Amino acid sequence: MSALEAVRSRQSWSKVTELAPGREELLQLVAAAGRVADHSSLRPWRLIELRGADRDVLGAAIAKAEGDSSPSSKPLRAPLLIAVVASYRKSEKVPRWEQEAVASGVAHVLSLLLDEAGWGVLWRTGHYTRSKAVAKAHGLGKDEELLGWLYVGGKPAGKRPGRRKAVDARRLLTRMPKQEKASAKADKPSKKSKKKK
Repeated sequence: MSALEAVRSRQSWSKVTELAPGREELLQLVAAAGRVADHSSLRPWRLIELRGADRDVLGAAIAKAEGDSSPSSKPLRAPLLIAVVASYRKSEKVPRWEQEAVASGVAHVLSLLLDEAGWGVLWRTGHYTRSKAVAKAHGLGKDEELLGWLYVGGKPAGKRPGRRKAVDARRLLTRMPKQEKASAKADKPSKKSKKKK
């Protein structure tokens, strides 16, 4: 399958089975996903595996962030969750927003690779990704932020992924606006600047 075919066929899977890729398979995919464009090669990202009881810990942290008395069941919707973390580096050339873009790029490419490998993937976020309770549960440092999780599992037999609207490329791919002849305007004296004879 070509990269174009993989991207065209990618869909989000809101429901997955209890099957999940093993660590060795995951390591290979992460190594490939890490080859995204990365200004100054800062590697401003890291990923965290959540399996088994890890998901219960996350459920409790989400409940604390939401002010709920019962643990959230959301993390139990997939056997494997991959937390996407922007791990900011000190740099005079690369601002934080660009470093966050790199972390997001890694997550997106990883989701494509997982989908191509036959796994169902869904990128989940939520306002609680930036809560102190959830950050603590993931062991985040002071210069790190959680961007969300990739929920990963097997693709259910006979099930179809969520539908996506076709992309109107003609509307989204545009050209630079036409520029006025600034130099000609600058050279032409205005009426106010003309001297009376």
